[in-house]
Amino acid sequence: MIRSYVFLILLFSSTFYAQEERYPIFDACKDSDILSLKKCFYSSTRKHFVTAFKKRSIVENKIFKGTANIIFAVTSEGEFKLVYLETTHKELREVIKIIFKGFPKITPAWYHDHSIEMKFEFPVEFPLIENSFSFETSHSNKINQEILSDIVEKERLSEAIYLEHNSKLNIPFTHKNYVAYEHALHKATGTHSASKPYTFQQIKNYFDIAKEKKRFFKPHKKTWLGNKVWNEHLLQVKKEEYWFTVDFLFDVQLGKDNSALPYTFNNSRILTINGEIGSHFSFSTTYYESQGRFAEYVNRFITNTASNVRPKNSQGLLPGRGKTKAHKTDSHDYPVAEAYIAYTPNRYMKFQFGNGKNFIGDGYRSFILSDVSAPTTYLKAQLDIWKIQYTNIWMWNTEPSISSILDSNQHARKYVAAHYLSINLTKKLNIGFFETTISRGGNGLDAGFYNPFIFYRSLEFNRGEDAGNALLGLTGKYKLNDDISLYSQLMVDEFSIGNFKDLSDWRHKYAYQLGVKYFDAFAVENLFLQVEYNHARPHTFTHKSPILNYGNYSQPLGHLWGANFREAIAIARYRSGRWSASTKVVLGEKGFDLQDQLISYGGDIYQSYEDRSSDLGNKIAQGNTAQIFIADLQTNYLINSANNTNLFMNVSYRKADIEESLTNFYSGTNIWFSVGLRSDLFNWYFDF
Repeated sequence: MIRSYVFLILLFSSTFYAQEERYPIFDACKDSDILSLKKCFYSSTRKHFVTAFKKRSIVENKIFKGTANIIFAVTSEGEFKLVYLETTHKELREVIKIIFKGFPKITPAWYHDHSIEMKFEFPVEFPLIENSFSFETSHSNKINQEILSDIVEKERLSEAIYLEHNSKLNIPFTHKNYVAYEHALHKATGTHSASKPYTFQQIKNYFDIAKEKKRFFKPHKKTWLGNKVWNEHLLQVKKEEYWFTVDFLFDVQLGKDNSALPYTFNNSRILTINGEIGSHFSFSTTYYESQGRFAEYVNRFITNTASNVRPKNSQGLLPGRGKTKAHKTDSHDYPVAEAYIAYTPNRYMKFQFGNGKNFIGDGYRSFILSDVSAPTTYLKAQLDIWKIQYTNIWMWNTEPSISSILDSNQHARKYVAAHYLSINLTKKLNIGFFETTISRGGNGLDAGFYNPFIFYRSLEFNRGEDAGNALLGLTGKYKLNDDISLYSQLMVDEFSIGNFKDLSDWRHKYAYQLGVKYFDAFAVENLFLQVEYNHARPHTFTHKSPILNYGNYSQPLGHLWGANFREAIAIARYRSGRWSASTKVVLGEKGFDLQDQLISYGGDIYQSYEDRSSDLGNKIAQGNTAQIFIADLQTNYLINSANNTNLFMNVSYRKADIEESLTNFYSGTNIWFSVGLRSDLFNWYFDF
C-alpha cells in the first residue's frame, strides 16, 4: 500500500512538472533539481556574459560606458539569439553582438512535452560590475509581453524590409531628411559632411537608420494593402546573391494661389527600382511622369524664360526638372528620368555613373555645386582615407538655349570636370578645396581632365583662353560643440590682381557664403535652426561665351539666383514622431537686366560678360533692382518610412518689387497654399 502511495506521488509530481515551463539548461545545471533551474540559468548566463565581456574589453583596451537594453531568446533548438539591442554606443553594440554569437548551445526550454523558445529581458549598466545587474523572463507581466511582441515584430519587419540599410545606395537628398544625418556626422570625429548625397554605408556607422524607421512600423497591419501603405516596399525580391525593390510612388498636390488661376496642381507618377548584385554593385532608377500647374510667379518663369535662356524646341523650362511641353491650355507636362550604377570595391573607394544630381556644401544653398538645375549625366569617384575625403565629379551637361555647333536642331553640350578635397585639420576644423573647369562640346571632354589629381587651372590655361573656363573654391566648417557648427564657402571665378584696391572692377568675380547650424537647439530634441548669408558679385559664373558659364540646362550649377545679389536665409525645423514642421524666411536683393536690352548688369549668368554695362563702378544688385521676401511654412505627416511617403501642407508668401517690370519675373505679392501626398526624393526650389 505504501508503495502505491509513493508511486502515485511520484506520478503526480512528474505530471505536474511536465506541464510547467522548464527553463533552458546549461551543462553546468544538468544536476540541478527542477526548482533550481531558473536560478542556475540566470547565474550561468550572467557568468558567461561577464567573462566574455571582460575578454573583449581587454582586446579592445577600452572602458565602455553607458546602458544597454537587451532582449535575447534561447530558441527551441537551444541557441542564443539576440532579439533587440538598444544602446547609443556603436562599439558597445558590436561587442554585445559578438558575445551573443559566442554563447554555447544548450538544452532548450520545455513546455507541454516539447521544446519552446523563451525570451529574456537583460538591462546592463556599464562599466560592468559583475553582480550589479539582473534579468528576467520577458513574459513576466502582461505589459512586458505586449512590448516584446511589438519589438519582435518590428525587428522582423525591419530585417525583411530595409535591405538598403546595409547597401551602398544613395540616401535621397532632401534638406529636411538630412538634418539627423548631418547632426550624427557633426557629433562624431573624423567625418566629412559636404559631399552629398550620402550613402547608407557611409551613414550607418554614425546613425542607426533602422532604429529610427522601426519607430514608425505599424506591426499589427495584417492585410497586404495595410503593410504596403504603412510599412513596406510595393515589391521586394531577395536572393542569396542579389536583391531589389520596386515602388510605385506619387507626388500629388492640389492648391490655390491668389492669382486668377482656378487652382494649382502637380500629378507625378513615380516608378523607382533599387537593388544590389553581389557585395560590390548597386543600382537605382527612378522615372517621373508628371503634369502640373504652379503658382503664378513659377508659371511665368516657366513660359517666359529670358530670351537668351529660353529652351529651343520647348514650351518652357521648369526649375530643377527640365523642359516642358503644353498640357491642356495652361499646364505643363515634364517627364524626368534619373538612374545610376555604383561600384564599391572596398571601404575606401566608391564609383557612380548615372543621370542625377550632386551637391557640395554644408549650407541650404551652395556656390560650389548645388542641386537646383535639372539632372545631368555624371561620373563620380570618391576616396575616404585617413583625414581626407577626395571627390571627383565629371558631368556631361546640356544647354537647350544654345544650338549645337554640329546640328542646329540639337542642344549644345558642355563638359564639367570638378574635384573637391575635404581635410579634417583638427577634431573641430574642416577645410575643403574645390576646382572645376568647363569645356564646350563638340570634341568631347579633354582626356587630360580625367586625371583625378591634376590642377585644372593650369591645364585650362595651356589649352587657350577660349577653350574653356576654370573656377576655384574654398570651404570651411568649424565645430563649436556637439550641436553648433559654423560653415562657409568662397568661390572665385576671376580676380584682378592689378586692380586689387578697386573692388568695383567687373573682373572681381567671386561669391561667398557664411552660415551657422544649431542642432537640438536650446536643448530641445529634434529642433534645428539655421541662418545663412549668401553674396555673389556681378558677372560671377559668367563667360564671354555663354556655353562656358557655370550652368546646366539653363540654370546655375551653383546658387539658384545666379549672380549680382545678396541674400539672408533663416530656417527652423522640428520633428516629433511622425509629425514634422519647417519654416523658412528668405530676404534678398538682386539685380536683373532690363527688358529687351542686350546690356548685362551681371545677374544673368547666360549673358556674355562682353555685354557688360561698365568696367568699373559695379556693385551688388546693380541694374534693374528687385527686393525679394519669401516666407514658407510646411507640415508633414510620415506615412511609410520605407519610401518616405508623406502627407503635407504648405503655405508660402512671396513679395517681390522690381524697378522695371520683366515678363519672366513676377512682381507683386503671391500667396500659395497647397496640400498633397508625396515621396521625398529630391529638393525642389521655388524660392526665387
